[in-house]
Formats: sequence, structure tokens, C-alpha cells
Amino acid sequence: MFVSASKSTVTPMMAQFLEIKSEYPDALLFYRMGDFYEMFFDDAVHAAEALDIALTKRGKHNGDDIPMCGVPHHAAEGYFLTLIRKGFRVAVCEQLESPEEAKKRGYKSVVKRGVVRLVTPGTLTEDSLLNARHHNYLCACSEVRGEFALAWADVSTGDFLVQNCPRIALGPLLARLAPKEVLITESLGQELREVISDSGAAITELSPASFDSAAGTDRLQKQFGVKSLDGFGQFARVELGALGAIVDYLAITQKGKLPMLRPPIKESANTAMQIDAATRRNLEITHNLSGGRDSTLLRTIDRTVTGGGARLLERRLTAPSTNISTINERLDAVGYFTQNSSAKDQARDALKQTPDMDRALSRISLDRAGPRDLSAIQKGLAQGAQLATDLHADELPQVLITASKDLQGHDELFNALGDALIAEPPLLSRDGGFVADGYNDELDESRKLRDDGRKIISAFQAEYSTLTGINALKIKHNNVLGYFIETPATHAQKMLSEEYSDKFIHRQTTANAVRFTTVELSELETKILNAGSRALEIEKQIFTQLCSFILERSDAISVAAKALAEIDLSSALADLANGDDWVRPKLSNDRTFNIIAGRHPVVESALRRDGNHAFVANDCDLSADGEDAKPAWLLTGPNMAGKSTFLRQNALIALLAQMGSFVPAQSAEIGVVTQLFSRVGASDDLARGRSTFMVEMVETAAILNQANEGALVILDEIGRGTATYDGLSIAWATLEHLHDVNKCRTLFATHYHELTGLTSQLSGLVNATVTVREWEGDIIFLHEVKRGAADRSYGVQVAKLAGLPVAVIERARSVLEKLEDGAASGGGKTQTLLDELPLFNANPTPAQSAPKESEIENALREVLPDELTPKDALALIYELRSKLD
Repeated sequence: MFVSASKSTVTPMMAQFLEIKSEYPDALLFYRMGDFYEMFFDDAVHAAEALDIALTKRGKHNGDDIPMCGVPHHAAEGYFLTLIRKGFRVAVCEQLESPEEAKKRGYKSVVKRGVVRLVTPGTLTEDSLLNARHHNYLCACSEVRGEFALAWADVSTGDFLVQNCPRIALGPLLARLAPKEVLITESLGQELREVISDSGAAITELSPASFDSAAGTDRLQKQFGVKSLDGFGQFARVELGALGAIVDYLAITQKGKLPMLRPPIKESANTAMQIDAATRRNLEITHNLSGGRDSTLLRTIDRTVTGGGARLLERRLTAPSTNISTINERLDAVGYFTQNSSAKDQARDALKQTPDMDRALSRISLDRAGPRDLSAIQKGLAQGAQLATDLHADELPQVLITASKDLQGHDELFNALGDALIAEPPLLSRDGGFVADGYNDELDESRKLRDDGRKIISAFQAEYSTLTGINALKIKHNNVLGYFIETPATHAQKMLSEEYSDKFIHRQTTANAVRFTTVELSELETKILNAGSRALEIEKQIFTQLCSFILERSDAISVAAKALAEIDLSSALADLANGDDWVRPKLSNDRTFNIIAGRHPVVESALRRDGNHAFVANDCDLSADGEDAKPAWLLTGPNMAGKSTFLRQNALIALLAQMGSFVPAQSAEIGVVTQLFSRVGASDDLARGRSTFMVEMVETAAILNQANEGALVILDEIGRGTATYDGLSIAWATLEHLHDVNKCRTLFATHYHELTGLTSQLSGLVNATVTVREWEGDIIFLHEVKRGAADRSYGVQVAKLAGLPVAVIERARSVLEKLEDGAASGGGKTQTLLDELPLFNANPTPAQSAPKESEIENALREVLPDELTPKDALALIYELRSKLD
């Protein structure tokens, strides 16, 4: 617990700490003391535990020891990240003056300190704290008379957007953005805490004043230096409140140093495919079911080579477009690179050497940049200009034409930066040495004095020796006189004569020598002593000028960075298409859905990587228009046969097509999917007291209540989490509702074979099954989907493959036979089964002896196919045929 300094006698330093800490009660105060950030009291206890560092003590407060811990200031960023990930906020308190300046106010004066920044999950900008390939969104949710809006910004790149959305759409939008921090009012937080927590974001409550729309308008106008926001679009009051809250929060956390934000963009909910949180989780688009990124669609298809390209890929993948013109323009760019491999390879080679200009620009705007950030801007623009030249061609698609133009016209800036900076500048401006030689005459002179002072002094000595004719004249240095000219006492009269008295000024006479100085030597001494600090001061001035020069052109730099990301993504998707045999999809505004030889991109990649058998491709025609259309498929077949893979692959193909990518198929015709729903897999939600079945029903309810005719729905084994007849009835009613009410394209997998009879009642429903072959009591999965229904589920055979004890398998076979006989005869009551079944025997049934191998099998084992000639192969066939007879 922290107490105010007025309640207890404390040292001036501790009084200062307590005063500053009282302003930031919810943050850990990193209090700068020399080369360390120190923490005291509860802050020290929490930080020591979270960071696994030593907890010590310093002095006493109210008779108790004061807990203390500290971290080196030069390594603080790593500790920030650890604390942020563990849910803490950090207030960075710096020394605002040097100890020498403090002493001028009095011997015991305390160095002035103040918080210069609040480090929170949504306001990170340092490369060491961020993943270059993913956005770091800060969101704000506002509500005005029942209307909701969500604004989001990536402080590290300047992206700034807002969307007006109903309450029910907030969850899916947060799931898409996966923000790190969400700003809300306390009253709204009570309503939305569960939805925000589902997205994994930290919740920060602000006062209602931060969300005031009038104040928000003023903040936005001030931020962008305009008198009206009409030039950016028409924003509703609720949207202005959300946008203004982000600007207000950034002003609070950055202590007035607002980041470079791009003008706000109003995004419409209708421009992107709607995907809810459950569907994103089930399809493992950006995160797998355990929360990691391995084996996700994003990780599988990501071949981008720049941070900006990777972030653009994630944005497109999480929000596939529903605008056919936009999709086709993106596909044109990908198609260009697939057909021009040399251009693609040349572009990717250039992009690999391109720094992340977006994040460098953000750090420059926040005054957290170093020389390498300036160099990143220079190198990025230079690479962009070269890339635009390389891409110059008449047949370029529109996306690449626009990108090429946006990369040109920056010669003045990158030439200026190129002239000013060395090739490989240091990380920090305070280290100096980043300005190129020849850029600034005064800097060159200061460096020369700093580095070559001894040579210059020697030159002066030679000059004075020649002038006086005294070869024994020397220039020396001590801490009292500084630099001085010394001659033996025998030459004293000559040096003191009228001839030289105007130039040489007498300083000191000793027993053996006389010491002099000159005006030039005194000036040189001052310059040499101050040369190092002066050189650093000049470099800092140049750094500030270059930062201002860059910020004046920030809009053009941002556009160029976007162009580089667009080229990176297009060439990366082309590289994927060429390497993995993907094809360009055909998009339409109807409800077509016809995939020929489709494949699951993640599963196929895993099979290829592991060297297993090739992926079995399958067709899927869910086209909903026309008299004979069958937009709903009822899929049956055993577990492990590939039903879930088939369901997911078709959803992912639609998603990939609408983000502007080629797809893993022989051909694909897709009517734009407006909504994508998936209910695949099962898990409980213990935190909310929900069983597996309850979670399943909640997700199914969301689909039935929201899916429209433009939706694509995939459902896997609805009703399996409860009693057989309950589950069957729920699955039955769900399928009918999707067919008759939602009227959407649907893939419905089930083990309830009774549902296959619905095809006679539902005109748009067709049966399909994943085929298997049975061989000597075992099953072989063929992974082929064909029209028709499965005769049974082969559950016992799958259990055998899983390794259940033989005794259990044999018992299951016996029970299954009785159940099937009872069902066929209309009986099958439990007591009857108990009476008829023999007692369970834990001893396994003796395994049947393996059948003897036939002569044909023995003969085939001896064959070496690579050594057979066509004539030998024909002779072998005749031989095997004769053995068969």
C-alpha cells in the first residue's frame, strides 16, 4: 500500500516517488535513478515476482523496510514486454535534468523526475516489443443511445479505422482484429467484459468524457490539423466518440507526444465476409485451437518477405472482401506474377532487403527513433524506386500500376537521407557517428579536432619552432595550464623580446623552462576540449532536422509503404500458387459453389512436409441456383475418414478466394459468400459453466439466427453431446431449418444415418459419403467423397485402430450385433440385452492365426520393378495369371 509523503517523515527522494506514484496507482512506476529503473513498495514486490528478479530493501518507511527491486535502463524494453504480457501497465519515470543541474538549486535538491510514457498492451511501438508480422491493435468501443461503434488503431503503423456495428456484431469484429487492448467506459464494461475477454484483449476503463463525440471531433481536428472532418468522410456521433477516445488515450499514455495516425477510415460491415469468433477458432485461420500459430492457415500460406506484407496478408485473410471488382483486381496482380516468374523472383529479392517503413515512421513521430529508423526510410524508398523501375511494363494489372506510381517521386527525400547517413548507422542517436563525412563542414571540423587533435598540435609546434628558430620548442599539456608552449630557459630572452611578445603570451616561468601560449593555441584548446560534445550536438541537430524532413512527407512515405506491402503480398501468393499448384478462382454475384478437386491447404502442406501419401482431392457442388440445385449436402461416413477435413477445406477455399488468392483446387467457381459459419469440433467452457453440449448449442443457435442466403455453413456432428434421440432430433430440426429458413449453402456431417432419409423430403438436400473399404475386419480409409449414404459408422473398427484392448473390441462387437438385431426386430431394450449377452470376459479372444501367404504374394515380393523390361513385365503377368488359375 502506498501512502502520501505528508503522512510520514520520508527522504526527499522517497517523497518524490510517492507523489509521482499517487498519480499512477494502477501502473508499476519505473523510477529512473542513474543507470537503473527502481521500483519500491508493492510495485517492487509485484515486479520482482513477475520478472523473477531479486527483491531487496532500501531504508524504512513508517518503521518498516521498503521493498525495492531494479532493472538496468538499457535492458528495460525486455522487462516491459514481460510485464505487459502478464497484465501489468508500466509508467516510465525519467530524470528530467542532470544531477549537476539539480545541485544548482541547492546541495540537497532532488533531481526533477516525471512520467514520460505509459506502456500498455495497445501502445507499443518498439521493434523488440512487437511481432513485425502482426498488427498490434488498440480498440475503443463507444455507445450512443443503443448504437455501437468500434474504432481501432495500430500505433506502430498509423492505421486508424472505425466501424458502426450492432451489439451482436462486436464479438465477431473483435475476433477478427484480435486487439491487445480495448478502451471502454465503466458502465459499458459491465456489459461487454465477457465479449472483450473472449478476444484476449486487456480492458482499460476511461471516463465517459473520453468518449464524448463533441470532444472527439475537436481532438480529431487538432490531431490532423483541419477545421472539418468532412474531407475524411461522414462519421456518426457514436463513431466520433470511439475515434476521439483513442486519440485521448494516446495523449494520456504518450504524455502529449501523439503518434503519426493516418486520417480515419470508415469501414462498412458489408464490404467484408462476416466470420464469428467460433468459426475463426474452428477453422484455425490465424490461431490454432490451443492459441498458437502453428498449423494455421495463415502460417501455411504466408510466404511474404516483409513485415508490411505479412500484416497485409493477415488483414486480408481475417476480412475477405465481398466486392468482386476488388477481389478480381487482387487476383489480376497475383496472376501477373504467376505468369511472369522472373518478375516475381526479382521483386521478392528486392523486397527481402526492404525495411519496415511504417513502424520506423511511427517511432519517428513519437520521438523514439534512432538513426536506423531514418536509414530504414531511406533504404525503403530507394528499394521501392528500383522495384518500380523493374516492374515497368505495359501489361501490368491496375493494382501493380498504382503501386509502381506510389513508389516513385521520392528522390529528394532518399537522396537527402542517403547523403546525410552512413551505410550502417548505430542504434541510438546519442552514440553519434551516424552522419556521413562531408555532409556538414562544422561537424567534420569537430570530428577532426576530436580524432586528430594530437596531429594538429604537432603541426602548431612545427610552425612555432620554424617561426622562432628554436628547435627545442615544445607544446605540452597539464591539468592546470592546459596546452602551453615550453622553451628551455636559455631561449627565454628571445621569446620575451619585442619581436615575439605580440604573438607569444607569457604564462609561467620555472627553474628550467619558460611557458607561453598564443591566441590560436587557446582557441584550439577550447575547440579540442569541446570537439567531442560539439560533434555529438551537431549530429543531434542534424538528426532532428532529418526527422522533421521525414515527417513533412509522412503521407507519401505511408503510401509507398502500402505499395511495397501490396507487391509483397501479390508476389508471395503467386509464389504459393506456382509452388503448390493452386488455380485462380472465378467469382460471381450469384450463389454458385462448385469446387473441382479441392484440397485442404494446411493438411496437404503437412502431408507434403512429412513425406506421407498425397492428399486426396474431392469435388463439392453446393450451387444454390437452378431447378436441380442441391445447396445442402448431408455427409456421412466413419470417423477418421476425412469428413471434417472436407468440410473445412471448402470453407477455407471460399475464404482464400475472396481475400484475393488462388486456391488449392483444379477449378473453383464461387458465388460471393457474405457470411461464413463453422460448427466443427467440441470443447467445454468451464470458466462460464458451459458443458460441451451447451457450447455446441450456443454456436448452432448463432448460426440459425444469423445465417442468410449468401452464407456458407459447415456443421459437424450436431447433437452428439447428448442422448442419442435428443441429438438426432436436434440435428434433424437444424438441418430442416437451414434448408427451409436460412436457405444457405450447407455442408452437414453426421453419424445419424436416419437423417439420410430426409433427401426425399428436402429438395435441395443430397446425400454424400466418405468412402472406406473393409478388409479382414479392418477398414481402409480412401478419403474419397461421393454421392450416396454410408451404411454404417465403423466405430468399432476405428476403436481397434486407436489401440483399445482386444477384449474391449470383442465385447463391443457382441453388443453392437445385439443392438443391431434388436433394432431390426423392434426390440433392443437394455434388460433384454443384458439377459442375452454373455458375461464380459477380460481375457482376450485368442487371435486368429494369420492366413498363409499365397504364391502370388510370394512371387510379387521377389519382383524389383525398376529392373523389369517391358518384355519381362509381360512375362510376369502371364506367370501370375497361371498361378491364379
